[in-house]
Amino acid sequence: MTFDWATLIGLLGSALFVGGFAYANAAQQIDKVVFNLINLVGAVLLIISLSVHFNLAAFTLEICWGLIALYGLVRALIERHRVGQP
Repeated sequence: MTFDWATLIGLLGSALFVGGFAYANAAQQIDKVVFNLINLVGAVLLIISLSVHFNLAAFTLEICWGLIALYGLVRALIERHRVGQP
C-alpha cells in the first residue's frame, strides 16, 4: 500500500462516513441536511481517492452512496425551505 495524497483523501472520506454513522446513532433527532452533506462529501472524497487507486466495486458503491446522499440532501433542503427553517 502506498500512503499518498489519494490514500489520505480516502481516509478522510471514510472518517466522514464513520462520523456520520455515529452521529445518526447518537443524535436524538437527525438533521438530514447535515447527515446527507457528510455522506455526500465522504463519497466524493472516496471517489477522488479511487480515481488514483481504482477498485470497481468500491467505485460503484461510492457512486450509489453519493447519489442517494445527494437526493436526500436536496429533499432535506426543500423540506427545510418549505417549513421556513434557516
